[in-house]
Amino acid sequence: MTTSPTTSDQAWLREAIDLATKNVADGGGPFGAVIIRDGRVIATGTNQVTHLLDPTAHAEIVAIRAACQAIGDFKLTGCVLVSSCEPCPLCISAALWARVDRVVFAADRDDAAAAGFDDREFYELFSKPREAWSLPVDRVGTDVDNAPFAAWQSRSDRVDY
Repeated sequence: MTTSPTTSDQAWLREAIDLATKNVADGGGPFGAVIIRDGRVIATGTNQVTHLLDPTAHAEIVAIRAACQAIGDFKLTGCVLVSSCEPCPLCISAALWARVDRVVFAADRDDAAAAGFDDREFYELFSKPREAWSLPVDRVGTDVDNAPFAAWQSRSDRVDY
């Protein structure tokens, strides 16, 4: 489903792009993101991968983490994730887990690749059989594989997500 861009989308995108550009000036990566709820910014994020030595510290992830802390919930229902660039599969997955209502981006994966951030292979990975992946991912069973799930299901005070 594609929705029509709005004037506010353009304004929020400019804010994300400004964050990304400033982050480059500060020695960081060229990515910025904002989380919007009810027409206002509740959190921002910039790429912090090299600064934090954290390969998961993408701008969208940083913004999602900050937004969750700001609202006191791990669900971002009612929010829009606005990114300076098309979110990679990691960030799209995080947006899905966070249950944002919508994602809006400016530059796309090809623009990122042209600048040296080519993650197109990650977009394609899940369409390949696991045996063809460059990273071996193997299931090794034990006699207690489901113990954590049994413990989870036995808790009456669990917070389902």
